[in-house]
Amino acid sequence: MSNTNYPLVFIVEDNKAYSRLLEHHLSLNNYTNLVPILSGEECLKKLYLKPDIIIQDYKLQGISGLNVMQRTKKILPNTEFIFLSGIDDIDIAIDSVKLGAYYYFVKDEVAFNRLLPKLQEIKDFQLLAIQNQKKRKRVILFLILTILLIIVLIMMLN
Repeated sequence: MSNTNYPLVFIVEDNKAYSRLLEHHLSLNNYTNLVPILSGEECLKKLYLKPDIIIQDYKLQGISGLNVMQRTKKILPNTEFIFLSGIDDIDIAIDSVKLGAYYYFVKDEVAFNRLLPKLQEIKDFQLLAIQNQKKRKRVILFLILTILLIIVLIMMLN
């Protein structure tokens, strides 16, 4: 996971013009760590970059967006997915979320603006997860040191 203030965001969209518009909109809203990607196959090849968030079309040429998400989640379970799709089908949206997507948006005139609060929610959640992991490590370290101290005291008393 990269810096939560500047998460690495993949934009997986086979329509170059729409991808550029989305990239421009996000960059105007302080998302600067963006990687535009034109296909699901290319996305899978770039997973070594460990994206924090993947915004992708549901219907991509070649491998489907849903398949990309499922394969990515096996490798990077903490990567969040937002579908931004031209398919306005409630059943597809529900299935996408059930299978692991954070959210499903239909491409319309307000989609970009509705996307921003969801991205912020993801950033906040990922920051909280990092903070909890650090707290857990501190508690474990404290317990180990306490046990060691007790052992040393017992040895000194004998």
